[in-house]
Amino acid sequence: MERAKAILQRDRKKRLELGHPWIYAGEINRIEGEAKQGGLVDVFTYQGKYLATGYWNPKSQITIRVVAYKPLEAMDQAFFKERFEQCAQHRSRFVNGHDCRLVYGEADFLPGLIVDRFGDVLVVQVLTLGMDIHREAIIGALIEVFSPQGIYERSDVSVRLLEGLEERKGLLYGECPRIVHIVENGLQLEVDIVEGQKTGYFFDQRENRASIAPLMKGWGARSGIKLVERSNEELPGGLSADADDTGAIAELNHMERVPVNANGKVVTFPYWDGATVLECFSHTGSFTLHACQYGAKKVTCLDVSAHAIETAERNVARNGFADRVEFVVADAFEYLRGQVKGIEERVERGKLTTGKAAGKAKPDTSKPMTTEAGRKWDVVILDPPAFTKSKNAIEGAVRGYKDINLHGMKLVNEGGYLVTASCSYHMSPELFMETIQAAAVDAGKTLRLIEWRAAGKDHPQIVGVNEGHYLKFGIFEVRSR
Repeated sequence: MERAKAILQRDRKKRLELGHPWIYAGEINRIEGEAKQGGLVDVFTYQGKYLATGYWNPKSQITIRVVAYKPLEAMDQAFFKERFEQCAQHRSRFVNGHDCRLVYGEADFLPGLIVDRFGDVLVVQVLTLGMDIHREAIIGALIEVFSPQGIYERSDVSVRLLEGLEERKGLLYGECPRIVHIVENGLQLEVDIVEGQKTGYFFDQRENRASIAPLMKGWGARSGIKLVERSNEELPGGLSADADDTGAIAELNHMERVPVNANGKVVTFPYWDGATVLECFSHTGSFTLHACQYGAKKVTCLDVSAHAIETAERNVARNGFADRVEFVVADAFEYLRGQVKGIEERVERGKLTTGKAAGKAKPDTSKPMTTEAGRKWDVVILDPPAFTKSKNAIEGAVRGYKDINLHGMKLVNEGGYLVTASCSYHMSPELFMETIQAAAVDAGKTLRLIEWRAAGKDHPQIVGVNEGHYLKFGIFEVRSR
């Protein structure tokens, strides 16, 4: 039987020719032949020229999702095996690690399918009808290519409802422990594949987490600490002056650069040059771990989820950073506002003076404080979940991003850094930058852009697909005006 054909409108925008794999209902003039829901259809121009092959779902606003630009016989196990082998080759070349996103939907020419690898376990999301009806072929090909210990499904996402599908979750193959362990940038992390957000972990920020390394050191001078040359005899635990061994005398005369505080005492705390860091929306503490690894002095790790913070605590302890991290379970918006309010109250109280003569005037500490908050940090990191998943909610998302960035930059010590991200793909890079700039104006800050990044190399982007530019990540130096 001849396959059904989708004939496109004569006056449509040529998005498909520009690389976009989605075809909306309004772009289709007619369907010729009998098309099966979720099955393949061949796509033609109004003039009859073949363009692509994709799967069809009349219940979805995205009616056709393209899987090939040459005639395709079937989406069988052989088809998925070939595509998965291409995915594996890309990750082997660019990620250089076992734990990563193996399959990234449209960007890997497999729209509606996500696969993450955690050790020997694969976690899959099947998001569309066209992929759902091929799940047996998908599972078979995954086993054939990757030889996993187990495959677990996390298709418990609302986007399936738009495809006429129910949410699904559970074991698909083999054995899958609830808690799996991965290594990222040399750090040990645990991932909850059953109850964690989405597939359990966000691999897309791997390179971005590593990019904060230069921000973590170089802060000791602000505390009056400087490196000076001292001989061993001047150092704590140095050799005694009456050492009669020639080698010992040589050691005695050896000069070393050591950190010394304003009082001339040697500083023994190993992270004396490290930054103070606040990570909001921490999830399981990935940025906190990287901050500690790169030399941070003290990190505040905050998330509204007690479950996420419990995981973060275990991750921090596993990597030996527990003495440098404090954990806070709180709403980030409220926490940021509370800290800013505390700072503003202290400033106002400092303006009130007592004493008759100007020379004797001093701050009036009798004015009560309404909060104990009012801290600042050298580096503030904001990595919130998506604030909008539809075009209709962009205005509210802009307000949310402006609010957290405005308060976040107010909590950055002078000359410190704001690290901020957005994973809302309806929030364009240009709009996100405009929102950050508007926040800086209202906060009375001048920002210097240090880095502007996107998702990692295991999240490639198809040129012409703006939805692929969902992750925006910026590092800004913050100065007062």
